[in-house]
Amino acid sequence: MSAEANLAGLFPPNGSEVFDPDLKWQPIPVHTVPANEEKLLSFPLEDCPRYTQLMNETEKSEIFLNMTDTYKAFIEMVRNKTGLKTASIESIWSVYDTLFCEAKHGKSPPGWVTPDVMETLKVLKNFGFQIMFGVYKRKEKCRLQGGLLLDQIIKNLSTAAVPDSKQKVKMVIYSAHDTTVVALQEALNVFNGLQPPYASCHLIELHQEENGSFSVEMFYRNDSTVSEPYAVSLPGCSQRCPLQDFVSLTLEVIPQDRNKDCQIKKQATDTEVIIGLAVCGCLLFLLVLLLFVVLCRQKEAMVSYSHVVNESDS
Repeated sequence: MSAEANLAGLFPPNGSEVFDPDLKWQPIPVHTVPANEEKLLSFPLEDCPRYTQLMNETEKSEIFLNMTDTYKAFIEMVRNKTGLKTASIESIWSVYDTLFCEAKHGKSPPGWVTPDVMETLKVLKNFGFQIMFGVYKRKEKCRLQGGLLLDQIIKNLSTAAVPDSKQKVKMVIYSAHDTTVVALQEALNVFNGLQPPYASCHLIELHQEENGSFSVEMFYRNDSTVSEPYAVSLPGCSQRCPLQDFVSLTLEVIPQDRNKDCQIKKQATDTEVIIGLAVCGCLLFLLVLLLFVVLCRQKEAMVSYSHVVNESDS
């Protein structure tokens, strides 16, 4: 629906395209894939055991534990007021999201939801967005998540920049959710830490310079009260970044083999370690014992040796 609303504004019907005088709209196709095949837009993708493991590790990080401890009483208050069975930094975002959406639709909040409560919920919501793709092992998380979308965007740019390119598409639009914007911006390392508001848009432009080379410019529109979007610079490059530099600077978050990267590396359990040490100890003992037996036999052979006199000689 968001994609269709944007397309209605981009391509208003003219002349024969108007089939209803009272409806300034024309049908434009929006391409989708089945949900179980979606790998570009619906972040975070839940099909990756390694990502789940990284999120579990994130919950044990110092910054996460500090946030949990700091807002422990507040989270418990929210749990009591809402009736949630459990409440945590990972789940409390849904409370803020619900209240935010209801406010946008003109509904009044419950009495316990004061401006200060909403502001604290917003802080926790934003932190929840940060930990999904950043805070802890950002690059690895991005290779498993937003790096997929960035990889496709770079392929689109590179295809268009090929000499005598047959690429006819002038613009590619991806329409999804706030988490999609965050996943992409974390992969680019330009996320500002705040939940993207409704109608946010991250723009990536390809420009051809006078010398024939190509450059990339980025902009972020997250405020409808200003006329122009904000310029965004990739860390380590200028705002108008040469395409070659743009590709090289983002290489670390581009997945090479996501299926392999998503597999959890098997770690030895305590029992396996004990068994391994026991086996090694037994082998070492047998080797020492064997060496001892060999040395003893050599000593016996030397003691029992004596010269035999040949009687014929005498």
